Amino acid sequence: MAKAPNPNHFIRAISSNDLKNGKHDYIYTRFPPEPNGYLHLGHAKSICLNFGLAADLGGKCNLRFDDTNPEKESLEYMEAIRDSVAWLGFEWDKLCYASDYYDHLYGFALELIDKGLAYVDDLNAEQMREYRGSLTEAGKDSPSRDRAPAESRDLFERMRAGEFKEGEYTLRAKIDMASPNISMRDPIIYRIRYAHHYRAGDKWCIYPMYDFTHCISDALEGITHSLCTLEFQDNRELYDWFLANITLTENLLGEKGKAMPKQIEFGRSNLEYTVASKRKLIQLVNEGHVNGWDDPRLTTLVGLRRRGYTPASIRNFCADIGVTKKDSTIDMAVLENAIRQDLEASAKRAFGVLNPLKLVITNYPEDQSETFTVKNHPKDESMGTREIPFGREVYIEQDDFMLDPPSKFFRLGPGREVRLRYGYAVTCDEVIQDDAGNVVELRCSYDPLSAKGKTADGRKIKGIIHWVSAANAVDAEVRVYDRLYTEPNPGAAEDFISLINPDSLQVFPNAKLEPSLAEANAEDRFQFERVGYFCFDRVDSSEQKLIMNRTVSLRDTWAKVGK
Repeated sequence: MAKAPNPNHFIRAISSNDLKNGKHDYIYTRFPPEPNGYLHLGHAKSICLNFGLAADLGGKCNLRFDDTNPEKESLEYMEAIRDSVAWLGFEWDKLCYASDYYDHLYGFALELIDKGLAYVDDLNAEQMREYRGSLTEAGKDSPSRDRAPAESRDLFERMRAGEFKEGEYTLRAKIDMASPNISMRDPIIYRIRYAHHYRAGDKWCIYPMYDFTHCISDALEGITHSLCTLEFQDNRELYDWFLANITLTENLLGEKGKAMPKQIEFGRSNLEYTVASKRKLIQLVNEGHVNGWDDPRLTTLVGLRRRGYTPASIRNFCADIGVTKKDSTIDMAVLENAIRQDLEASAKRAFGVLNPLKLVITNYPEDQSETFTVKNHPKDESMGTREIPFGREVYIEQDDFMLDPPSKFFRLGPGREVRLRYGYAVTCDEVIQDDAGNVVELRCSYDPLSAKGKTADGRKIKGIIHWVSAANAVDAEVRVYDRLYTEPNPGAAEDFISLINPDSLQVFPNAKLEPSLAEANAEDRFQFERVGYFCFDRVDSSEQKLIMNRTVSLRDTWAKVGK
């Protein structure tokens, strides 16, 4: 199992202390997503924290699906989440589901009713909001609050039997309607839902609420440290209340530690130029603003994987942003630098021309060709070498030529000389244009004594451009992805759709690649020299059509334009 970089932070200090003081014999954590969407980068922080903390301290971590909302959950989401956690490099101790505990949860609910700590209520949702009060005003008791335990038990059993309509009754904890913590004002424990559950089928028509389910699931699994983000801070008191008021017998708990689980909150990290709300992500997907959950412009884990991000880069990113007690906003450059650092060291080099312009070397023999042996990585000899074919006709980038270049344009123009990287120096002698004035071909001459970076007369050539042999080029479509939004905080906007970057995707349908790329594997990543880092599109590429995605540019282009 991959071990996430896990620097010291306050949760690690608490956990280490608990081990040292004998409160726990081991550390047992869990990552508990709801299967109602695909995981995104925010989830990766929690994954790395939970799995990384357990691994770092010699403990274990479960993957548990908190599946208590049947209308929104699906097998597709569950499988995608499981695959993403595995792709990040983590192995869970147990694969668990809250739905596996439904019988236990129902029994605990009956126990609370019998103790007079829960009651069946017939207030509707609007009335319940009205009775709840506010931060400055205490709530009011429901007329059903003093219902006898026997009557509540009878109604609850009939709720389970399907005798009532949705919304007609709920089961509520009986705590304190005057509590300054609104979470403690008689929260709902169960509600009626006539919905098919992707695992439990139609066995249940009542479903437990998250706050009731989560803490009990933690206890049943022997979790020692229940880590969650700050929005659950007010729920910690409720978490502890439920565990204090149910009977967790030894036959349920087994040999699972010396103490009940402890909830600890940490700050959420919000990444600029992204949205993390599942509701907004679903809107983007369903309305066709992006091409599915794995669109490479999204920071879903499947999208990042398709774009070419590596598991190591995401784990390193999570380590870099750290674990704090406050929410934070992270510059997109931090994420992009994490993948650049990874690919700078691990990606083989190659030539790719996105927007090709043909260059004909008129004094190179028509029946001649040759190859240049070049390193696959300038600093890593273990990556070996490859042969790049060269001939009379090559493709260069349209952007590497200008009809009327300024003085500091060190690329090709009429009468100007540049070096073809690893090859010869060429001079532009003639420019061929079509009827619309577009440059369609360059005719150049080469210096046959200028190979290997040298010239016979010692002249220095400032411009060096990449190229691909026309006779050996591999045809490809290249997709250049950029940030999805034009503003750093789109989630705060009233209309976040209007902030979508119109240039977030540029497609180059006629790109030309060096022939070595035809033999590469789907997960291989490359640096196209002078262009950026690229990978095969693992969804759309086929033997008939090669598609490459840009993972990230060679440097932060947004730093130039500001934020």
